Amino acid sequence: MKILAVEDDNTSRAVLKRALIGLGHDVAEAHDGEEAWAVWLREKTRVVVSDWQMPELDGLKLCRRLRAQQGNDYVYFILLTGSSPSAHNRRAASEAGVDDFLTKPIDISTLWMRLRVAERILKYTTQLNRLEEMMPMCSYCKKIRDDRNYWQQIESYINERTGTEISHSVCPECYDRVVVPELARLKASAPKPGAVRKRR
Repeated sequence: MKILAVEDDNTSRAVLKRALIGLGHDVAEAHDGEEAWAVWLREKTRVVVSDWQMPELDGLKLCRRLRAQQGNDYVYFILLTGSSPSAHNRRAASEAGVDDFLTKPIDISTLWMRLRVAERILKYTTQLNRLEEMMPMCSYCKKIRDDRNYWQQIESYINERTGTEISHSVCPECYDRVVVPELARLKASAPKPGAVRKRR
C-alpha cells in the first residue's frame, strides 16, 4: 500500500518510514499537517499514519479535513500518540474520524497488525463502493450482468464479491399484495371440514 507518514520530529519520521518500508509499503512523508494535506491532495493515499501533536495543523485537524474531502475512497487514519490516550482523547479522536491508535515508540508487530486491518477494511469499502455503482439488471428476472457478461442472480453476485450471505424475507407491501391474496385463494379452494369428496 501507499502510506502517508506524518511526523514533525525528523528522527521519529525516519524511524516510521523505515518501519513501513520494511513491512513492504510505499511511503509518502510530510513533516507537519499542512504539508501532509498538500501531499495527500497529490498522492490520494488510502492510509495515513500521523502524529497527534504537531504545530498549526495537528493530527485531529488533519483527519477532519481528510474526512471532509475524501470522496468515495475511504482513507484509513492511524493516530500516533506519546502515551495511551485518555477516554476524553479517544472520544475526541473518534469524533474527528480517527480509525486507530499507535503508541510511540512504535512496535513493529503492532504496526503490521494495524496495517493488516487497514488493508481488509479498505478492500471491503472498495467492494461496497462498486456495489453501489450502477449495476446492469434485467427488467424482468432481476438478474445482474457481471464483468464477464454473464447473468446471475443478485444474491450470487453480491456473495461472490463480498462474501455476504443473503437471507430472504417478505416486505410488508409484498405481504399485503402477494401473500394475503394467495392465502385467501388457498383457503377458498381448501375442502370444507366434514365435506365428503365424491368418488369417480
